[in-house]
Amino acid sequence: MPCVSADGKPTSSGMALLNSLKDGELSAEEIVNKTGQPLFRVRSGLRELKNAGFIEDKDEKYILSDNGSKIVQ
Repeated sequence: MPCVSADGKPTSSGMALLNSLKDGELSAEEIVNKTGQPLFRVRSGLRELKNAGFIEDKDEKYILSDNGSKIVQ
């Protein structure tokens, strides 16, 4: 299940990952606990969201980018 649609917008599963980050940085495992999605799906979604510029990674933790923050409001 993709996290970024062909038009470059987050899908519903992408939004779930972005929303899990609105309170601060989390590891992939912490995102799994918040969203209930399997780890393989969270990791692939994080890669997609990072490549699309919605999140950034820092020391194996993920945070919203400026662009991601605008969408999550």
